[in-house]
Parts: sequence; structure tokens; C-alpha cells
Amino acid sequence: MGIIVQKFGGTSVADPQKIHNVAKAVIREKENGNDVVVVVSAMGHTTDHLIKLAKEVTNTPDSREMDMLLSTGEQVSIALLAMAIQSQGYKAVSMNGQQVGIVTECIHTKARIVDIKTEKLQKKLSEGNIIVVAGFQGVTPDGEITTLGRGGSDTSAVAIAAALKADRCDIYTDVEGVYATDPRIVPNIQRTDIISYEEMLELARVGANVLHPRSVETAKQFNVPLRVRSSFKLDNLGTLIIGVENMEIYKPVAGVAADSSQVRILLSNLPDIPGTAAKLFGALAKNNISVDMIIQSLANNGTNSIAFTVDEDDLDEAIATLKAEKDTVQAAEILIDKDIAKISIVGAGMVDRPGIAADMFRALAEKDINIKMISTSEIKISCLVEKQNANQAIKALCKEFGLESKEIAVVKGDLPNV
Repeated sequence: MGIIVQKFGGTSVADPQKIHNVAKAVIREKENGNDVVVVVSAMGHTTDHLIKLAKEVTNTPDSREMDMLLSTGEQVSIALLAMAIQSQGYKAVSMNGQQVGIVTECIHTKARIVDIKTEKLQKKLSEGNIIVVAGFQGVTPDGEITTLGRGGSDTSAVAIAAALKADRCDIYTDVEGVYATDPRIVPNIQRTDIISYEEMLELARVGANVLHPRSVETAKQFNVPLRVRSSFKLDNLGTLIIGVENMEIYKPVAGVAADSSQVRILLSNLPDIPGTAAKLFGALAKNNISVDMIIQSLANNGTNSIAFTVDEDDLDEAIATLKAEKDTVQAAEILIDKDIAKISIVGAGMVDRPGIAADMFRALAEKDINIKMISTSEIKISCLVEKQNANQAIKALCKEFGLESKEIAVVKGDLPNV
């Protein structure tokens, strides 16, 4: 008997009928002889509704009170799912983040998990219970309720799987696994049977909405095998996510992703002196604002321009921070460009293979798609393009790298028994 952690998102528990369907999937795993811990999100669009309510009360809701409000969504879904499982004759108990002992850092709305106390979980499992846990939330060491940010239920599930040394963590969604790109844009795209943590992490960071990036980071750190599966096709094993050392990569590009939530910020005519960038990005970091692509260029008059991207949700705070620093760094002006999309190709097979970037740029040029910024890492190349060209860019790159009808990667020998 092993331990399987299952996670179901908001669409999977959106109404009573779907909750009963989830209960069947959970019971099915229990009947396979495993102990089961289930992590669920709030029902449907509950979180969006709660955020809307808060904004109707005040334009600047306090972050602590937002966590108090948003954490209630998951408590509804865990109680209902536990009831549904009990109605089928199985023992089940619901637990919120505080009851489980999910300890986070002392940051509201974007907290990270620092520890999970497993004593209560182990005790409830030993008593034969299926445990239903509220995702997306935790508690600080001094008892303050926190939330983990959008998609945090994925992170909750993987962290619990790591703490319990679970055999596997299954992430159930409304798609059948991980695709090389969004099948709504390229309908004949193939599902990937197996992909590495490294590739999945990069895809999650650059716009693939299948998994939360922190969940993949945690899975990689603690070597937790992940499966992305459909809530509606339980016999479909979906996509297995494991370490790259267990795979033989034969294609350079595993996937293409687009992120339209980025905003480009340009600071012009900065003095060309040491420490300017450190002041700017230090101030942003102090306000917990993540920066993605960065380009610095030297003008003929001896000044610099620095362009970078931030998430659209962080734009207002980023602008306020930069305006506070504008005089300190002597910036002439701050320009904002919202009409962008970040297009990325990702693949562990890109390592030591020259020409991949050239092929990407040529494929975009052939479609008359202009590139505004470029950034690279060992297994990723990202370009900023105009937002209206995003879908066309994805189609061109999928065709260029042969992702429309062939598998991406194979494993050495048989698939791992997970």
C-alpha cells in the first residue's frame, strides 16, 4: 500500500454533480489499495467572486484581510467533497491548512510553504480516512492565515506529497495532459506522454497554464513523480513528469508557450554609472515584484536605457516603486507597453544544439512578426512580440519544430512504474 496525493481544481468541483464525480475518482484510488490525500481548490469561480466582493467594498483591500476572505473558498469545497465520499460508505475527513499544519512564511497573498507537519495527516490515514485538504492556504508560525497566490493548490498538493513521501502526486484538470502548446490554438497538437521537471518548469513559467511553477519546483526538489490527468477521463494516464536523467531526449523543443500577462517597462536616459540597476531592481525586489526579461542598452550620449517585463498584476505597484526611485536614479521617463506577448520555446534537447535560436527567429520573420526583446537560458528562448501576433507565432513555431504530430520525448526502457 502506498500514498497517492490527488489534486482537483475549481472546474472539477464546480457543482454537486462534479463533486460526486471527484468522489468516485478518489474512491477508485482508495480501492486500488492506496492511502489517499485529496487537495482541492475553491468551487468554480469562487475565488474571482470573492475578489470582486472585496473590490466592491474598497479599491485597496488589506492583504491580511484578503487572505482571511479568500481562504474561505476552499473550506466549502473540502467539506462538500468529504460529505460526498462519506455518502458512498467511505471514511473521510476535511482539513484546512491550519489544521493540517501547512506552515508558510509571513507574507500575505503570495506566501511560500516552509514546512508541513505530517503528524495529523499520518494519524488520520492510519485510521482509514481519505483526507480532503484545502489547497492554496497555510498559516504562519504565529497563527496568521495566508494564501499561496494563484494556482497555489498545485503547490499545496506537491508539498504534501513530498512531506508524506508519497508514491505519486496526480494533478487532475480539464485537459488530458501536457500538450506541446495550447490545443485551442493548434488543434492537431500531440499530447506529451512524458516530460522532464526542467522542461515543465520552464513551460509553466512562460505561460503554459497546466501547472503552477512552484509546484514543479517542489516536485523537482523532492523528486516527486507527477501525473497531469483529466478529471473526466480517469482511464487516461495523461502526462508523467519526472527527472531529465530518466529520459532520452531526441527532439530539441518540447513545447511552445505564450504569456500575454506581461507588461514591458522602459526607463530611458539613465546615467551610465555603477549601481543604477542595483537600486532599481533592489527596490522592486523589496516590494516583492518579480522581474522577467531585462535588457540594458547604451546610447550614444553616454546614458543607458533599461527595459524589463513584470506581470500585469504587479504593474501598479511596480510603477509606484519606480516613480519613487525615478529622481534617485535620474531617469528621464518611464514608458509602459501593454501590447505584448512573450512567446517561448522550451526543450532540454536544446542544450549544445546550435541553430535553434536562428530557426526560431527565421520562422517568425517569415510570418512578418517583429521581435521586441529576446532572452535565453540553457533550455529556453523567449521573444516579445505584439499581442495580436501571438497565436500566429505559436503556429509557426510548432510547425518549424515538428510539434504538430510527433511525440516529444521517450524514456530509457519502460516508463517508470508510477
